[in-house]
Amino acid sequence: MSQNQDWKSRLGVVFSTNPNFEYQNNSEKPEQDTLPPSQQDLRVQLDRKKRNGKQVTLITGFIGRIEDLEELAKFLKTKCGVGGTAKDNEIIIQGNFVEKIIELLKNKGYKVKRSGG
Repeated sequence: MSQNQDWKSRLGVVFSTNPNFEYQNNSEKPEQDTLPPSQQDLRVQLDRKKRNGKQVTLITGFIGRIEDLEELAKFLKTKCGVGGTAKDNEIIIQGNFVEKIIELLKNKGYKVKRSGG
């Protein structure tokens, strides 16, 4: 069964009486190519919101593919020796590693700024 014929993907769509109507599924947005490090404008901040008082280092502003974001997150987690996650164009590193991460990112050629938070 082709994707256009799958009724579950069209739940909530209003019926059309046009016999030539072709349903277009626009839910998938194309991934943006990853910008080179010198064109990335990353923000690093300490965050405690919604984390039961625990500190995390939040890196935002990454533009690119999720695979590249996860690769950068893995590099930072390894260098800091802690856990973390990468999602929604953000990297979350457990603990307060703001200064260390700024230094690591600058050494890799990224434009980095400390952000309030």
